[in-house]
Amino acid sequence: MTNTKFPQFPEFRPRRLRQNKNIRDLVHESSLNASDLIWPLFICEGKGVKDPITMMPGVFRYSLDVALKEIEAAANLGIKFMALFPCIPNEDKTADCSIAWDPENLANRALKLIKQEIPEVSLILDVALDPYNLHGHDGIVVDDEIVNDLSIDALARQALVHAQCGADILAPSDMMDGRISKIRKTLDANNFSKTMILSYSAKYASAFYEGFRDALGSGQLIIKDKKSYQMDYRNSDEALRMVQRDIHEGADMVMIKPGLVYLDIIQRVKDNFNIPILSYQVSGEYAMIKGAIDSNLLSSDQIIFETLQAFKRAGCCGILTYFAPYVAKSLQG
Repeated sequence: MTNTKFPQFPEFRPRRLRQNKNIRDLVHESSLNASDLIWPLFICEGKGVKDPITMMPGVFRYSLDVALKEIEAAANLGIKFMALFPCIPNEDKTADCSIAWDPENLANRALKLIKQEIPEVSLILDVALDPYNLHGHDGIVVDDEIVNDLSIDALARQALVHAQCGADILAPSDMMDGRISKIRKTLDANNFSKTMILSYSAKYASAFYEGFRDALGSGQLIIKDKKSYQMDYRNSDEALRMVQRDIHEGADMVMIKPGLVYLDIIQRVKDNFNIPILSYQVSGEYAMIKGAIDSNLLSSDQIIFETLQAFKRAGCCGILTYFAPYVAKSLQG
């Protein structure tokens, strides 16, 4: 807050700037547009599949043929960024996660197909091992320990293959130490210096992820928990250290996850670093809002727009949200 001294009432009447929609739209401080939205999609094997996700009403797993139609419709609404998350059959998951860097795995086939059919959209690929891991973790498990250095070698291999298959942005979400530097150096050494890195720099060990893990089919596989590598939700200063580290290692953008209950972290990162910030309105946040709407406890337009505007007000330039198509359609109207 500046030291500006405002006159007192009755000379100072701030309600003058709120009296009608035209003036409110003129002086508003933050905007929400379709270009701010990133739509997370869950993809699966098969044809003609639109499989509802129990813990996330209104969200589905799509086979690639159906996903193409959904992505095209979203692009027509003005959504230009899609984040793909593959649901891998359990029988294909292994302890070494080697399918993660198979050029013909589900995510990479989706990349190539979407880039061929809908080249105008930009694709974000998660770089983490949990979809492919027999143990459900974001890193490789050895003797009940999630090992760091072996994991980042695997993540760099995964990231390179995603880049080769057409990913525009790579989003390491694993929270292993040193993975941004390893991935950046691997990409640059293989002539992918233009491929961007969106680092999940402050990803908290949160109870809000259950629906996402259900969608991926990894939740029931997890040994212990992810608290040895995801951040402690009691910490705030640590988030600044993680962001600073990832910028130093070569991140182009940073992610704060979850979103709504971590707006203070978004604001602190915005105040301290001159770098694009994104956040994720995660599955648990979505489920609470959607459940309240479906139960007629809250107004859909008001609550969805108000929560997304909070991300923008806190400092985000982009938001991953399962509400993206609904919001983009509302904005057109």
